[in-house]
Amino acid sequence: MARKASGSATIRDVAQVAGVSIKTVSNVLNGYPYIRPETRESVEKAIRDLDYHVNVSARNLSRGRTGVIALVLPAVRGVYFAELADAVMREAAKVGLTVFIQQTNDERARELKVLDGSYRSLVDGVIFSPLALGQQDAGLFDVDFPLVLLGERIFDAGVDHVTMQNVEAARAAVEHVIARGAKSIVPLGAKDDPSASSGTLRMQGFRQALDAHGLDVDPRAVIGVRDYFHSTGAATMAQILDRGVVPDAVVAFADTLALGALAALTDRGLRVPEDVRLVGFDNIEETAYSLPPLTTIDPGRDEIAAQAVALLEERIRLRLDGVAREHQPAPRKVVVDFRLIERQSTR
Repeated sequence: MARKASGSATIRDVAQVAGVSIKTVSNVLNGYPYIRPETRESVEKAIRDLDYHVNVSARNLSRGRTGVIALVLPAVRGVYFAELADAVMREAAKVGLTVFIQQTNDERARELKVLDGSYRSLVDGVIFSPLALGQQDAGLFDVDFPLVLLGERIFDAGVDHVTMQNVEAARAAVEHVIARGAKSIVPLGAKDDPSASSGTLRMQGFRQALDAHGLDVDPRAVIGVRDYFHSTGAATMAQILDRGVVPDAVVAFADTLALGALAALTDRGLRVPEDVRLVGFDNIEETAYSLPPLTTIDPGRDEIAAQAVALLEERIRLRLDGVAREHQPAPRKVVVDFRLIERQSTR
């Protein structure tokens, strides 16, 4: 038999060259243990000689799966979410899954589309971090496909949920600067939205730490923000300084806000950490290379990715095995650990 072009051989060609049935080739490819060594060796040699590659898409579809999961995020432009996406893709690759990434731009209609079943024919399951939907929408998460929820907008939605310790981590950041003598501390990243969100929860932790030490926050220093981009941090920090606030520390609820604030403080002639200590939140890669390097909270992003992929992969596997929802594990909530990473911005 003439050798086919690289990658063009079929399983039928492999079976013909090895002198076995197509079923035997399939058993070898799927790791079936009860095959005679000489038969396995013959099939594997034919695979190498023909440069045969498994059509993963066709094999998955024949099993009722795509081998693809969706990761739905508010905005990939946000550095934290970009690094989270990278972590999810690395974890998914370990279990043979490909990740389809979709951003909703915080639009309610686009987030609702995630839950209406539109993705079911494209992916095996969804990891979803909503921002436009809130607790009042919890009932909408009762869907008939594998789904893992991320974030702090919705709780007790009846699906697996992976989140971080926002209140405790923010409190630890404030305690850190108080222990270094700070008394006039600015919270950067407060949200006007009173519903559950990372900004709202981090503000709770901020106030808890101040209360524990008998400190107050200057009301002129509390400015609500709409997003967590560098430019927002710089503009908000400048506005706070323009109001006459003289801080000796700033605790930002995102590293991007902190890095923007660093630029604004430097522009006003304030030195970090000599005049103002500065803490961020998220431990994005950029923080290790700023001048000075930024003290930050690592919220456990890699663990969030690992837990989310593991939970979703389990739900997908149970579904493929035909296990009814009522016989599957109850929805689980996973809260990952955080750690404070001290760098030069607070020393």
